Amino acid sequence: MSENAAVVLMTSEEFFALPDVPDVRQRLFRGELREEPVTKRNPFHSRTTAIISHYLWAWTLTQPHPQGEVYDGEAYFRIRRNPDTNVGIDVAYAAADLSATMTAKTKYLDGPPLLAVEVLSPNDTVEEVTDTVEEYLACGVMLVWIVNPFAKVVAVHRPNVAAEFLDASGTLVGDPEMPGLRVRVRDVFRC
Repeated sequence: MSENAAVVLMTSEEFFALPDVPDVRQRLFRGELREEPVTKRNPFHSRTTAIISHYLWAWTLTQPHPQGEVYDGEAYFRIRRNPDTNVGIDVAYAAADLSATMTAKTKYLDGPPLLAVEVLSPNDTVEEVTDTVEEYLACGVMLVWIVNPFAKVVAVHRPNVAAEFLDASGTLVGDPEMPGLRVRVRDVFRC
């Protein structure tokens, strides 16, 4: 695209009406269609998302009703409107009120989750990860975990607070948004 070409902004409805493109990951970021080659999920990625989902689900079962829900497998959330941002999140926890809006025809959850977890892949760039974290926090995600299964480190991001980096000796804490959630980093990486 030339520098003079205008970027055409899309709505979520237009985005979800697009045909699937084989081997291309599509997302809507501030109204702009972004496409990139599909990353072949490696065992580190899938094992890590499964472990995190397990711990979040176990914690969810201890919470009073109505309970929120855990989503994985890049569930789509519209976290921003006008222009829309729709993102597939590796693992997310949505509060009960947001989860209650789901129907059999729902294509995306319409609002930000409380927690967004992204597990890094080898081809993720610092710029992409930084943009993603900034957008999540700007759109109301209260807690973002960026999980690096290769370095066995988790970066914890919250609005208006410096990032915290935890290695295998640390513990992921959900308070105050997710009271009582505690996950040892070493358990995430099985080390």
